[in-house]
Amino acid sequence: MTASNVLGTTLQLCSTDPLTGWHRDGCCNTNAEDHGLHTVCAVLTAEFLTFSKASGNDLSTPRPEFGFPGLKPGDRWCLCAARWEEARRAGFAPDVILEATHEKTLEITALGHLQAHGIDPQIIG
Repeated sequence: MTASNVLGTTLQLCSTDPLTGWHRDGCCNTNAEDHGLHTVCAVLTAEFLTFSKASGNDLSTPRPEFGFPGLKPGDRWCLCAARWEEARRAGFAPDVILEATHEKTLEITALGHLQAHGIDPQIIG
């Protein structure tokens, strides 16, 4: 079964460098075990990484023991939908690639909020 994105079309790849996704397959797919709903394909910013670290989720520090390289501004990453929404409300939401953001995200935030932060993946390479 093919997953759908928030636009109702086929879910696209988010990132393979760094390799992201709940399944570490480059897509923001999800399943019943993904309690964090890692479904938002975001293009990270320094402001968001600082916000996330201050909120208890340090995404910028490498954790080699877990095979985690640490993230930097410009990286694409499948974020937890609730963390993205929290960042949006605080004014720190990173941009979103709508085509690579899983439709389950709409259980947490409105399409209009995502669209307000949506960017064309071709622009960022």
